[in-house]
Amino acid sequence: MPAAGRPDDPKVWNGLRVMSPAKRALLGAGIETLEDLTGWTRADLAALHGVGPSALRLLDDALAAGGLTYCT
Repeated sequence: MPAAGRPDDPKVWNGLRVMSPAKRALLGAGIETLEDLTGWTRADLAALHGVGPSALRLLDDALAAGGLTYCT
């Protein structure tokens, strides 16, 4: 789902509207782009504190829309 609001919105990560804990978890793990996600398994992302089911669904959809996949 595309982000609404300002680019510096605390709930916007890489154009996606995610909750702040998920954004902090992604950035804290060095994940700044969708392409960075391709180096991670879905299970490893799910294990990050702050990345819950709703964030994973958004990331799944964004990867699929971009023709990208998680690491296997």
